[in-house]
Amino acid sequence: MAAIPDFPQQRCVIWFGKPGARERVMLAASGWQIRAVLPQQPADIGLRGNDLLIGLIDFRSTTRCELERIEVLIGEHRHMPLFAITSADFPHSEPCTARLLAACQQHFAHPADLKELLLQLQSFDLDASASDTTHASEALDTLLGESTAMLGMRATLRKFAPVDLPVLITGETGTGKEVAAHALHHLSSRNGKPFHAINCGAIPATLLQSELFGHERGAFTGASSRRQGLFETAHTGTVFLDEIGDLPLDAQTSLLRVLQEGTIERIGSNQPIPVDVRILAATHVDLEQAVAEGRFRADLYYRLNVLRLSIPPLRKREGDIELLARHFLATFRAHHPIRARGYSAAARQAMARFHWPGNVRELLNRVQRAAITSESELISCADMELTSDGAEAQTAQLDCARATAERETLLACLEQSQYNISACARLMKVSRVTIYRLCRKHRLDLETLR
Repeated sequence: MAAIPDFPQQRCVIWFGKPGARERVMLAASGWQIRAVLPQQPADIGLRGNDLLIGLIDFRSTTRCELERIEVLIGEHRHMPLFAITSADFPHSEPCTARLLAACQQHFAHPADLKELLLQLQSFDLDASASDTTHASEALDTLLGESTAMLGMRATLRKFAPVDLPVLITGETGTGKEVAAHALHHLSSRNGKPFHAINCGAIPATLLQSELFGHERGAFTGASSRRQGLFETAHTGTVFLDEIGDLPLDAQTSLLRVLQEGTIERIGSNQPIPVDVRILAATHVDLEQAVAEGRFRADLYYRLNVLRLSIPPLRKREGDIELLARHFLATFRAHHPIRARGYSAAARQAMARFHWPGNVRELLNRVQRAAITSESELISCADMELTSDGAEAQTAQLDCARATAERETLLACLEQSQYNISACARLMKVSRVTIYRLCRKHRLDLETLR
C-alpha cells in the first residue's frame, strides 16, 4: 500500500455566510484559505485532519432559519475557535443568536477591522514556531501594499512558495522581482538553505557558463584550479536567475539539463554532478516573443513557466504609492538625522498622478533624495522633482507662449529676408540648419510661403 503523503498543515477559515471580495483577498494574502459554508450545504466541511480550522459566523446576511442550520454545522466541529461579524440589524433577541454569540471568542462589528481579525487569527496558529512566523513576516514585509493587485499577488506567492517547482516571475523593471524571489525562498521548505542570485545580463557570455556551472582546472586559459559554480554552491537551496531572457543559447542548453535531469557538468568535464536546487527566474521581456524570434529555447521556456508570478507595476497599485512613500521615509529617518517627517498635500497628489516608469525603485530613490534635500518638515513637489497641478498648467501655458512667439518671430524674419534662408539665419543670429529645423517644428512649408 502506498504511503499517504505528509501534507503540510493548511490554515483555513470556515466562513459561515458569504465573504466579500476584499475579505477573501486579504485573508488569502495572509496565508489563510477561506471555505465559505452556506447553511444549506452538508455538515461535512471536507478538510484534512491536520488542518487548522477557525470558524467565523457572518451575521450580516443570515436569516433565523440559516442561523439554526449554522448552529447544527458548528456542532460538528465543537472544538473549533469561533469569531463573529455582526451588523446593526441582526436579530439580537433570538435564542439561537444568543447561543452562537456566546460561543464566539470575539465579535467584530460591520465594517470589520480586517487587520485586527487577522491578528486574532494568527494567535491561534500554535503549530507555527516563532521563527517561522518571523520569517514569513519579514519575507512579505518587503512586499508592502494593500491594493487589490498586491493582495492578489501575495496570495499567489503564498500558494507557490511551498510547491517545489520552478517559478517564472514577470514584471517591469523596478517592481521588486528579486524581492518576490526572496519571499518565495523564505516561505518555502528550503528556508535556511542557500539562496544565490545572478543577473544573467550583467556577466559576459564567455564567463557565464563558468559562473553557473563551474569549471575544471585547465578547462581554459586562466583556469588554474577547479571551481564550483552557482548551482553546486546552492545545493539544497534556491537559485534566482534574474533577466533570464538575456541568457546565451549555450547556457540555456545547460540550464535545461538541470531542469530535466537535476545534474550539471563543469566546463572541461563530462561527468554529471547531481544538484538539488529550486530555480526561480525573472524577466521584464516577453519570453514568448523571444521564443518566436529564436532567441530563447521553447523547451526551456515551458520548463521554467510552470508557475508564473506577475508583479504589478506601481501605477496599477491604487493607494499603495503614499503607503510606500511613508514607509520609505520612516525607514530612512530611522537611520539618518533628517528634518523631513512627511509630505505636503500637493506632493501626495503629485505622487498619486505620476506614471512611475521606474516603479518602486524609482519611488524609493526619489524619497531618499527628497528627504536629504528638503529644507522643511514636509517634503514638497519640488523636493520630489514632481509638478503640482498649478505648476503643470503654468508650464503648459509658458510652453505655448514660447512656441507662439518663436513661430511669429520666424515668420517675420523669413518675410523680411524674402524667404532667403541664409539672410534669415543672419537676422536671427542662428545657423541655416536651425532655420530648417524651426520650419519643420512649426510646419512651415517654404515653397508654399514663397
